[in-house]
Amino acid sequence: MDLVSFSWETRPLTILRAQPRLGHPDAPAAGFGLLIGGGPAAAESGATFSARDPFLEQDWGQVALASPRDVDAAVRAANRAFADGRWSGMLAGERARILLRLADLIERDAALLTSQQVFENGKLVSEMLPGTTALAGDCRFFAGLAETHGGMTVPPTRHGFTTFTLKEPIGVVGAITPWNTPLGLLGWKLFPALAAGNTIVIKPSEITPTSTLMLAQLCLEAGVPPGVVNVVTGGSETGAALVEHPDVAKIAFTGSTATGQAIASRAALRSARVTLELGGKSPQVVFADADLDRAVNGVMAGIFAATGQSCMAGSRVLVEDQVFDRFCDMLAERGSSMIAGDPLDPQTQLGPLASKAQLEKVLSYFAIAAAEGLECVTGSHRLERTGYFVAPTVYRDVPPDSRIAREEIFGPVVALFRFRNEEEAVVLANDTAFGLAAGIWTQDVGRAHRLLHRIRAGTIWVNNYRIIGHTLPFGGYSQSGTGREMGAHALDAYTETKSVWVDTGNDLEFRTGQQEI
Repeated sequence: MDLVSFSWETRPLTILRAQPRLGHPDAPAAGFGLLIGGGPAAAESGATFSARDPFLEQDWGQVALASPRDVDAAVRAANRAFADGRWSGMLAGERARILLRLADLIERDAALLTSQQVFENGKLVSEMLPGTTALAGDCRFFAGLAETHGGMTVPPTRHGFTTFTLKEPIGVVGAITPWNTPLGLLGWKLFPALAAGNTIVIKPSEITPTSTLMLAQLCLEAGVPPGVVNVVTGGSETGAALVEHPDVAKIAFTGSTATGQAIASRAALRSARVTLELGGKSPQVVFADADLDRAVNGVMAGIFAATGQSCMAGSRVLVEDQVFDRFCDMLAERGSSMIAGDPLDPQTQLGPLASKAQLEKVLSYFAIAAAEGLECVTGSHRLERTGYFVAPTVYRDVPPDSRIAREEIFGPVVALFRFRNEEEAVVLANDTAFGLAAGIWTQDVGRAHRLLHRIRAGTIWVNNYRIIGHTLPFGGYSQSGTGREMGAHALDAYTETKSVWVDTGNDLEFRTGQQEI
């Protein structure tokens, strides 16, 4: 199988559904290979899997299924590229220049990168296009850090020495990325890894592999040397081979908590470094003095945007008792009136779930809620139309020990809870195994500051929700992960720190009492 050419002519997003194009269901089936050592490669076994449009429920391409031997070939290519210094030995300013060129190419091809992700996972173009544009900004941010991230001079503890630290690349990075925001969350790993001088092997989700191949091809066009960026496509066996490979120095993973814990266990057996951005069951706390109209819109952005398929989804909504009924009615009314349709139509407000498996998972939670006797205000059913659509769903007065309250559903499903005072709100907010994000809705500035110190979450928004940017780190407490991505310190996760002692000469032939560990 040959890797498809990505030099497609840009077309207006609003008419992509009406025109046959490579990778579209109306066009001939496309073939997508692996990217190893700078060139296309078929899977050793010749095996493939299907790329499927969740809106049309149609297959539109075949993608190479990488075996452990294919993964080994990709890691060996990345290891050679690291060892010979074609990237790690390049001046930081030159790496920065190439990353800046990559950012320009991402902007040039933003429409195609956007539409390809939409075909893969059904996410709305109104959200995916700004996210793709932001990807270029993320790339430029790390290009800047490439030239400024370094060690420091440290005052020596002994006379006759100069002491300082160096920041050096780790080696081969294995990046395992999810399907909900395929390129955005890849960028969080790819750009700092490259800025620091590492090489990388990427294993995208089997639901969204082709957009990753497109971005990797742009890396080559920008001037990233062959072998520095490699892509292996496949499922859990492919990912496991990458995690367990002895030449992979670091694993950067975004996905479910269960998978992340398994990756951490395997990586620990060979002392490989890990960054894990995992699941969440994030609270949004709405006080009676909040602007309820804004709060309802913010809650909808937190749980119904991306069809609820977001690690930071605000799926637990805590509402002060005196406004609970009003808030519940407003949320249910707006949720039930959302426009479901083609994710490439800018007017669409609700897209499909990304896969049949995810549809079945969300439907299973509707059955769980029914068995638990929960009160459903709206939703809890599949929409009667083509595509993996479910209705925005609101459950009220959910018991804190309910599975709907405790487990990550990854769909447009929200659980509402009452609270009577600030203390009870904090207890409910922290009553979770996760700690990724939280929202606080109040016009009382003092209260907002009190709560943001007490709620245990990696990111907290006040009177807003689900806004992120490359200048601030992102990650979670507890079972929401390990480490942070983005922000000025993100390169620390992709570098080793080397301490250096330079003896400037003090005429001592033999020293006693050197401090040892």
